[in-house]
Amino acid sequence: MKGRTRWKRFATVVVPASFIAGAIVFGQATGAIAASFAVSGQQFKVSADKLEGTGFVQYGGLATEKGGNPQNPADPKNHFVAVSGIKEAKLYNLCQSVKVPGLPVSMVIHAGQGAPAEATDLLINLSSLKGDATFNNIQIGIDASDLTKGGADAKGLQGSFAQQADSVTITNLKQVAWSTTAGTFKLTGLDLSISTGAKPEECF
Repeated sequence: MKGRTRWKRFATVVVPASFIAGAIVFGQATGAIAASFAVSGQQFKVSADKLEGTGFVQYGGLATEKGGNPQNPADPKNHFVAVSGIKEAKLYNLCQSVKVPGLPVSMVIHAGQGAPAEATDLLINLSSLKGDATFNNIQIGIDASDLTKGGADAKGLQGSFAQQADSVTITNLKQVAWSTTAGTFKLTGLDLSISTGAKPEECF
């Protein structure tokens, strides 16, 4: 079945659906789903004029800070996340920023202003995602253990809610995330800078 789905407010429609089945969170907390690394405890912002992805999946998960107890979902060092996986992604006019806690300092990365930045086997643990999204051949409500369109590690716990699509395009992308992993990440035209002052630079 082929189809196209477009949601103006991606964050309010798609992302919360990943939290409907809480079983995946408890599955990860009990070791059923391994986390790749402990997160730092700081979230970071990412924006892009456009993301073009081939092979998209999304399901619920848990990000745990160093020293946290994944056996206890109530631990404040555990954070519920929406896991977005993209097999191949292109990002146009990419920005990533992170603020230093308690200081007027941020680190900012720009890339993909000419040729796009490119990533493979992209996995993002995010808490917020906004933009205008178009999906091709989307399946909503698939069992998370049956996901096939993301990377090899882009699967969730059996019995939990997930969705996948052949491709996704998101314009005016704005996301807040705990972590990102990728098989490869090519940052064309990389520009890293440190911003200071009363209002240090952020992506949005």
